[in-house]
Amino acid sequence: MPVVKVLTDGIGELNLCDIGVYRSRGGYEQWKHAVTAMRPADVVELVSKSGLRGRGGAGFPTGRKWSFLPNNGRPRYMVCNCDEAEPGTFKDRMLLEETPHQVLEGILIGSYAIGSRHAFMYIRGEFKRGYEIFMQAVAGARAAGFIGEKLFGTGYSLEVTVHRGAGAYICGEETALLNSLEGKRGEPRLKPPFPAIKGLYGEPTVVNNVETLATLPHLLKNGAEWFSSVGPPKSPGFKIVSVSGHVKRAGNFEVPLGTTLRELLELAGGPRDGRKIVAIQPGGGSSACLFEEHLDLAYDFETMAANGTMLGSGAVVFFDDTTDFVKAAHALVRFYAHESCGQCTPCREGGYWLEVTLERLLHGGGLDSDIEMLVKVAHQMTGINLCPLGDSIEPFLASVVKRFEPQFRAYVKPSVAVSA
Repeated sequence: MPVVKVLTDGIGELNLCDIGVYRSRGGYEQWKHAVTAMRPADVVELVSKSGLRGRGGAGFPTGRKWSFLPNNGRPRYMVCNCDEAEPGTFKDRMLLEETPHQVLEGILIGSYAIGSRHAFMYIRGEFKRGYEIFMQAVAGARAAGFIGEKLFGTGYSLEVTVHRGAGAYICGEETALLNSLEGKRGEPRLKPPFPAIKGLYGEPTVVNNVETLATLPHLLKNGAEWFSSVGPPKSPGFKIVSVSGHVKRAGNFEVPLGTTLRELLELAGGPRDGRKIVAIQPGGGSSACLFEEHLDLAYDFETMAANGTMLGSGAVVFFDDTTDFVKAAHALVRFYAHESCGQCTPCREGGYWLEVTLERLLHGGGLDSDIEMLVKVAHQMTGINLCPLGDSIEPFLASVVKRFEPQFRAYVKPSVAVSA
């Protein structure tokens, strides 16, 4: 089985929340090395050469994202996005709760790389336990001299602020997150300007995912070639994949990108006894479904995109032949309709309309024309909102309507059906 232990090494075996345990395994050594022996540009170059792509959803090259910051002498901010709320995703929460010092060391290294002297950790409101654990980690690192003024006898100083969100899915979108950090409503901003130019408090800002930043200590320790030699050339490295759904053993599995969906299914114990997998959602709730004929596809950014879906946050949900996809579509549409911030009319009204239509269908009041209307409305509300939330409804809904149309037609009662 293609399981590796990089970010997950020691989880479930050691108390990695203890700074002493973390340091006994080389923790914070790369942080000290970066500040005392490397220039910020050296760290940026190493990350760029490694090919590390963002692990939060978009998969944008991390080094390139850092390079967009302007050299205008203004303050810069590093923000770690731990507002993990994508349906099916639970890997950032695990890292936060089980190995907080690894996450913190990554934040510190990333901050140094971009020249930031103030880093922010934005934690989802529901992650109360993780917040408490991370606060203890910050206090321990500060007491050990890893956070504060003139670190390691140099002129570099760095402060870390931890902020809890209020539990809004929309705040996973980076500009909504920045608004929330500033004490405003968690609503996406119009882009451009992008956060790299005008972000937190109007200053150049980088927003990186928890898993992305937690990878940095390992990159510094092992080098860019170590990372880039694993997986496909355009999707290198390791990835924690959250596997759930109709499997025997749901969980987080760290694997090289390029591992097949079938191998991920086997890692999760395979399908339930006597059942067959008929659909796979490979990138969290926002991704279109793949199907049983796609099980041998490589799980990487390019392959997923080439097959009409996305790797996204790294959440793979397996559906077996007991699934009612009308109910599944309704549950997901209801989630997105509820989580819309309401700022954009297509998202606000379209999501609600789709939810109501699916509810009517489930309660026996559907029309034959509703099936086409579901796909049409979902498509029409895509690509015209300030953020991707409104676009997140179409992929799953359209893919399952197309594949399992008879299930949707079965909910149309003959008494209300429209004749051809």
